[in-house]
Amino acid sequence: MDADQEKDLQKFLKNVDEITNLIQEMNSDDPVVQQKAVLETEKRLLLVEEDQEEDDCRTTLNKTMISPPQTTMKSTEEIDSEAFLASVEKDAKERAKRRRENKVLADALKEKGNEAFAKGDYETAILRYSEGLEKLKDMKVLYTNRAQAYMKLEDYEKALVDCEWALKCDEKCTKAYFHMGKANLALKNYSVSRECYKKILEINPKLQTQVKDYLNQVDLQEKADHQEKEAHKLLDSGKNTAVTTKNLLETLSKPDQIPLFYAGGIEILTEIIKECTEQTLFRIHNGFSIISDNEVIRRCFSTAGKDAAEETVCVSVLKLWQTVCSGNEENQRVLVMDRDRARLLAALLSSRVLAIRQQSLALLLQLAQTESGRSLIISHLDLTRLPCWDVVSWRTATSEVIMGFCRLLEALVSFLDFSDKEADTAMGLFTDLALEERFQVWYQANLPGVLPALTGVLKRDPKVSSSSALCQCIAIMGNLSAEPATRRHMTACEEFGDGCLSLMARCEEDVDLFREVIYTLLGLLMNLCLQSPFVSEVWAVEVSRRCLSLLNSQDGGILTRAAGVLSRTLSSSLKIVEEALRAGVIKKMIKFLKTGGETASRYAVKILAICTNSYHEAREEVVRLDNKLSIMMKLLSSEDEVLVGNAALCLGNCMEVPNVASSLLKTDLVQVLLRLAGSDTQKTAVQVNAGIALGKLCTAEPRFAAQLRKLHGLEILSSTVKYISDS
Repeated sequence: MDADQEKDLQKFLKNVDEITNLIQEMNSDDPVVQQKAVLETEKRLLLVEEDQEEDDCRTTLNKTMISPPQTTMKSTEEIDSEAFLASVEKDAKERAKRRRENKVLADALKEKGNEAFAKGDYETAILRYSEGLEKLKDMKVLYTNRAQAYMKLEDYEKALVDCEWALKCDEKCTKAYFHMGKANLALKNYSVSRECYKKILEINPKLQTQVKDYLNQVDLQEKADHQEKEAHKLLDSGKNTAVTTKNLLETLSKPDQIPLFYAGGIEILTEIIKECTEQTLFRIHNGFSIISDNEVIRRCFSTAGKDAAEETVCVSVLKLWQTVCSGNEENQRVLVMDRDRARLLAALLSSRVLAIRQQSLALLLQLAQTESGRSLIISHLDLTRLPCWDVVSWRTATSEVIMGFCRLLEALVSFLDFSDKEADTAMGLFTDLALEERFQVWYQANLPGVLPALTGVLKRDPKVSSSSALCQCIAIMGNLSAEPATRRHMTACEEFGDGCLSLMARCEEDVDLFREVIYTLLGLLMNLCLQSPFVSEVWAVEVSRRCLSLLNSQDGGILTRAAGVLSRTLSSSLKIVEEALRAGVIKKMIKFLKTGGETASRYAVKILAICTNSYHEAREEVVRLDNKLSIMMKLLSSEDEVLVGNAALCLGNCMEVPNVASSLLKTDLVQVLLRLAGSDTQKTAVQVNAGIALGKLCTAEPRFAAQLRKLHGLEILSSTVKYISDS
């Protein structure tokens, strides 16, 4: 037997061994092993078909022929092997067909299970998922969905079994690890739960934020579990405060007492609770439910016209909640995660009673001091979609939720008219919420519903409102407007734009008094003016006029920001450019360039570029005020490409003034502009404007053209134009 025949024989024997193993696996009792064997058989058959198509002369898996030396007849073993392989092929094709049919049935049963799950009928959902698994035993989504349904019924052990089966189907199934983490957490297997969540991060590092939240939940629950064990120990030991806490809660659970009875008991309870032990005993003895479910207390909160007793009850409850939640994350979670209590907290912020407003604000601010507390407030209000692990996708927030949060914002804003301390506290809460990424996502998605409350801030009288709190609120709007989608909504709202103008007009009555408000408002306007088109040309003109007026201020910060806004609005109308020229804007911007910093210079040179691009009078004034254009030429060496591009544009415009080009013959302007025109800058405006300036320079003074030819400038400019057009 030669080498090729020996090779073919060994290949044939290997195929026979592999197929024998596949047949054994297809007859396995393990459904996952069985299904994998079917899939491997299908894969091998597909490879056989591909081999046949590629080369008809090649032997195939089920038709391998090995010719013995000096004979063309097949042996009995070869005939049996060929028949055996043909049988395997036929069986595999039948199995593949049945699998495709079962996949359709399993998908249909999965959808029926999902529908039942969405309705809260978890038993039916489990039944449908189980029927689907009878059709297709290696369909991982059926295992993970059934695991989730089991967890809804608190059957965590079965949920864990299903997760293990899902991982047998796909060892990188993140949903399985998520449900395993949750089930183990419910079973208080904290270390195992952590490992499950960490496994998610190993599989998909992009889920780092979600995994961090899951691990935080494990830490908090383990901490709460430890606190409860300690609390029970102290209660069993007979510690006075522990026993008294329990007894007071039993007393407060008595129904139909007068309001002052409950107020007195709650105040005593508040005084007793000093440590984590008493806070935990309050929770494990259903203190939150005893208070919030009491009909008399509920009436005190809901009655529109409260008398002194009802007001006392409300204030005492709010102070108690502050005490039991101070530094206790689990108590915070229990308080906020209750739908009725969360709605109540938002409503109390706009109460007619000042003391109730103050205490409800203090409570929410206390919650917002920590990341977990802010997350509780935001997630409970459904301000954004959370990671979708559920069978049914999360839907957008309902109109009721949106209106609820709008009322919360309105309530916070209403504090601007109160004392500085209260107003600053309210804006502190708003700031804390605005730091949360989930709040920002929700805010952008629901901005149209929120804008009226924010517009109301801009329409407030700065003489009445707390100046520091007003600045803080406008600063939040400014930060949020840095996001293009948010900015687009704001600029599309005419009332919002008018609100900015009206507030600026009121502040201009006393610039020194409202300096901080003006400064912050200009920051918001700078972001808004990045959006094109503006609210309207009329609006842009009015903003420009206000900023021109502010250029007379002695405050450097206001001057810089006013110039920044003006640099973005001035080009909207030739009319306002004319007004700017009459107001002496050229002289002011040249002064900026002489004394200002890099930011101020960037705004100033852009304003000069706009003015000189439109009016010959502006070019003449720049030439007159900037001796031999020394300031402009110096700007060409800046590392700020925006500044360089506008300086080159302004220089080119000034070349149209008679005799200016000739006065620059002894300078190296040609070399500088040529270097910029041929440079590899990120902003092509630098190359374009430098090239245009060179063209105007050579047109105005032919001797520059001779310099350009000596420097091979025409070739450089030609290649630059081609580069720019290609890019």
